[in-house]
Amino acid sequence: MKRLLPLLFCTLACAAQAASPKYPDKPVRLIVPLSAGGGMDTIARAVASPLAEKLGQTVVVDNRSGGGGAIGAELTRDAPKDGHTLLMASATFVIHPLLYPARYVPTRDYATITQVTRQPFVLMVHPSMPAKNVKELVAYTRANPNKVNYASAGQGSLIHLATELFKVRTGADMNHVPYKGMGGAYVDMLAGRIQAAFPSIISVLPHLKSGKLRALAVTSARRSPSLPDMPSLQETGIPDFDVSQWYGLFAPAGAPRPVIDRIHREVVEILKTADMQKRMAGDGAEGVGSSPAEFAAFVKAETARWSEVIRKSNIKAD
Repeated sequence: MKRLLPLLFCTLACAAQAASPKYPDKPVRLIVPLSAGGGMDTIARAVASPLAEKLGQTVVVDNRSGGGGAIGAELTRDAPKDGHTLLMASATFVIHPLLYPARYVPTRDYATITQVTRQPFVLMVHPSMPAKNVKELVAYTRANPNKVNYASAGQGSLIHLATELFKVRTGADMNHVPYKGMGGAYVDMLAGRIQAAFPSIISVLPHLKSGKLRALAVTSARRSPSLPDMPSLQETGIPDFDVSQWYGLFAPAGAPRPVIDRIHREVVEILKTADMQKRMAGDGAEGVGSSPAEFAAFVKAETARWSEVIRKSNIKAD
């Protein structure tokens, strides 16, 4: 009987293993909480195709826009916790619940997989501005209160919060002019009606190269490959200033750890490929590939930072 017990345990274990579903055993849904065609959608589709090859299952990009990204976030939160539903999210995913009533909490309702990209902003001014560097800009705004207008992509957008963080850290005096996206802001800025902004590098690079707008610094901790000669705000003397738009992968909280680890491993390998690096560079972005724990710490830090900026700047929802 004693000799039969190990064989019995082995038989039961093998049977249990055979009965457990192999991941993935059906198509994987990658929810993008924005419309098709934007930067996040482009990166999501660039990841989905090679990820499908690595997983041996179709990865379907499912665009679920609306509610400032909340609709897609809630769909992911309520999905089965088996790793077959993933979410590609951005900084808005963290900011939205800080300003608007939301039924999800990023640090509670989701398992972090990896930060996929980061895309720094650039502090730029109209050439009519006398400021040639960041210190001169801050000094000019202080000496000329209520005369410098800055544009954002809307109340509570990351560009809005990034500029308010800049004001908090430097004491700069600038008036917020929100737009519905940055398209209209560029028109007014090129005309000189808007004096400053923190847009993405890739969106204004042609205007910077033509001299129609002037760049002063990038917002990331280190210089951007897209503007290698441009200093970071930290280099100009503003400590601990590191702000970028980012995209990251999440699953519903409670998703199996082996599944999370596998997706993380596969996505990191995808980010290293020449094709993916070319696609990210085309979007003005860099690959990250942080670990699930590192990404969790990042999301927690982002939540704390933007909560503080919203409180100190008294930012209210529309």
